Amino acid sequence: MIIKELNGVKPVFGIDCFIAENAVIIGQVTMGNQCSIWYNAVIRGDVHYIKMGNKVNVQDGAIIHATYKKSPTNIGNNVSIGHNAMVHGCTINDDVLVGMGAIIMDDCVVESNSIIAAGSVVTKGTHIKSGSIYAGIPAKKIKDISQELVSGEINRIADNYVKYASWYK
Repeated sequence: MIIKELNGVKPVFGIDCFIAENAVIIGQVTMGNQCSIWYNAVIRGDVHYIKMGNKVNVQDGAIIHATYKKSPTNIGNNVSIGHNAMVHGCTINDDVLVGMGAIIMDDCVVESNSIIAAGSVVTKGTHIKSGSIYAGIPAKKIKDISQELVSGEINRIADNYVKYASWYK
């Protein structure tokens, strides 16, 4: 793993986190407890801060970045960022699933209990209301989320990644 101090700022980790051997975490990055950063993931807090809550999983190949002096990245609790997703200069609240290959651009806000479908592109400044499922390019609301999807997808995946991380420790 590459954990790098930059401009006098080191990443800060909560307890019981798993960082894969080839993950990259640089600069102004703060994460909570029970987070997992998987293979080839890059979290680059070089141009602005990146804050992550508890029980966040950043899956293989995902990228988290920000925009210089303009748009930091804030990620809440119980968030799954799917394989090869890109999260850039935005706010993702609690209990969100970002699907594989999805892109969330600067100044977006994703409210709690939402799903961004795999391959979607959430364009700059989009505000996703709580309880929504967004899909497509550009991403648009396709439906309201059901309680089955909150427990069966959002919570299940976040909980599973805590379990998977325990296998690697």
